[in-house]
Amino acid sequence: MKVAVTGASGFLGPGLVQRLLDSGHEVHVLVRNVERALAHLPAGVTGAHFDAGALLAPEALAGAEAVIHLAGEPVAQRWTHEAKRRIHDSRVHGTRALVAAMREAGTVKRFISASAIGFYGGTRGAEPLTEESPPGDDFLARVCVDWEAEATQAREAGASTVVVRMGVVLHPDGGALHKMLPPFRMGAGGPVGSGEQYVSWVHREDALDLLGFVLAHPEVEGLVNATAPTPVTNADFAHTLGHVLGRPSVMRVPGFMLKATLGEMARMVLEGQRVLPARAQAAGFVFRYPELEGALRDLLT
Repeated sequence: MKVAVTGASGFLGPGLVQRLLDSGHEVHVLVRNVERALAHLPAGVTGAHFDAGALLAPEALAGAEAVIHLAGEPVAQRWTHEAKRRIHDSRVHGTRALVAAMREAGTVKRFISASAIGFYGGTRGAEPLTEESPPGDDFLARVCVDWEAEATQAREAGASTVVVRMGVVLHPDGGALHKMLPPFRMGAGGPVGSGEQYVSWVHREDALDLLGFVLAHPEVEGLVNATAPTPVTNADFAHTLGHVLGRPSVMRVPGFMLKATLGEMARMVLEGQRVLPARAQAAGFVFRYPELEGALRDLLT
């Protein structure tokens, strides 16, 4: 199958491209700048085709049977007015342009678009959240609502569509875990804020497995949460990480310090969501790492 991929140089992209190649797919990486993409992809990712300017070029999608869309401005930054504009527009306008190109190409039958569990908002406490739960009303929730609305337009272009709401993807090479490791390894790690907020995490291998699963199962459509079935509180996450590393985990980070550093973006860490992968499990997806300690031991020991 010819599969087009956006966001291939991001946190999930290189692993996804390699998995698709290993599975025998013809992979076309849709990029605006080939040289920049090659600089970010690891040397081990070989065999993919690179199509420059492809988000706006329907000819790059000609013959593609599936598109996996991961591109977007990083959320983990201080949310200035300009940063918020980039976060919104890269997802909403970028997805709109991609779907328009898919419609004109006329060959795409399967569309998998990333979203985020930020859809549920950050004030839900310990409420269990599934794909049936309504959206929140903060900045990131509104971005996700608009982003998903653009993605679902692909159905009108003849593509069965899955929106995968990514949780906190764990791997030491990037993301939240990468930022947490230095203080924890020095024995200065601990809960953030109250510690009662939930962390809906997922091992990176399971996130990649789930993307491959929905690609291989066209009967799966609609919304799918990409989170492990056992979300934990921030305090439990800190305790488990410290236990796996053999380090103390009692140095609590006050919420006001995080707000001073990150501004509005600190709400993502201080509030959190308790998100469950109801549809993935109902479809028969089996997590390799359903429990946090096992996931962290695989990643760090």
